Amino acid sequence: MSMLSTHYTHVQFNAPGGPEVLELAQSPLPAIAPDQLLIKVEYAGVNGPDVAQRRGLYPPPTGASEILGLEVSGTVVAKGEQVTGWQLGDRVCALVPGGGYGEYVATWGVHCLPIPTGVTMAQAAALPETFFTVWGHMFMRGGLKAGETVLIHGGSGGIGSAAVTLAKQFAVKVLVTCGSQEKIDYCLALGADHGFNYHDEDLLAQIKAVAPQGVDLVLDMASGDLIDLNLKALAIEGRLVTIALQRGRRAEVDVALLMAKRICWTGATLRPQSVAAKQAIADGLRQQVWPKFDTQEGSSLVPHLFAEFALGDAAKAHALMESGQHRGKLVLKVAKD
Repeated sequence: MSMLSTHYTHVQFNAPGGPEVLELAQSPLPAIAPDQLLIKVEYAGVNGPDVAQRRGLYPPPTGASEILGLEVSGTVVAKGEQVTGWQLGDRVCALVPGGGYGEYVATWGVHCLPIPTGVTMAQAAALPETFFTVWGHMFMRGGLKAGETVLIHGGSGGIGSAAVTLAKQFAVKVLVTCGSQEKIDYCLALGADHGFNYHDEDLLAQIKAVAPQGVDLVLDMASGDLIDLNLKALAIEGRLVTIALQRGRRAEVDVALLMAKRICWTGATLRPQSVAAKQAIADGLRQQVWPKFDTQEGSSLVPHLFAEFALGDAAKAHALMESGQHRGKLVLKVAKD
């Protein structure tokens, strides 16, 4: 590490608040553990948990960097002696425990993946958080498989977009809900089979019209008042996987429906899971998803970048994300030209 500078630039905030609290700062380079890599960051993805953390609603897990940012693309510039499978100079995309909004970040070697075929470094930075979330929750936890039907709430955001494209790669029928016709059209262009406006009063009837037996799985980022609708929309033996609380953390539900349909309702967040749990997700992605980038249909897996901002403009990226006007992913360009 003697070739590296001793300090680096990153985004920080001194107190929770609006996007304007984000500013650039300098700190000593992150130290790496024996099983970690140091990555020189080219691009960092911007995600909902970053916004929640900035607002003081989502503290980082114990031991994680206080700096925002959960996914990056870049180059390996240092590695711990226990790391296998990676060399200095390798170009990677990585899930990071925090610290992504900076010129360097430390993460575990087992949470890194190679840059897939046909994917730019900017696009690669938008893969890990969403793909780890969708693979770990919709496929591993939710058990989604070919021939089933999934209902994805909020299909046009970063997680929703990845859920649509991944589900279609595995021959799943995809229904989405969005807040506008423009966002529905975007999801249909991604490959969704049907889209609905979640503001419609007859939303359940519309879903039942295309899935008369009910849906096999709901990927739920809304929670709140949509939980009851989810239970009604699910088929016998259906699964409900709640991964975000955009419509609130409380719900009034008919528990008899859960019993009558033998529904399995589970929930999770990605960030607090163990290094080993995230490694299992990374292994699944490497074995079952990454090879699909090499196929003719793989181009649909490449994330749609809605906007790119300079690192110093992280506040603008957060303001856009909070506005809900984006479709797809937002990234920060960290590396200097």
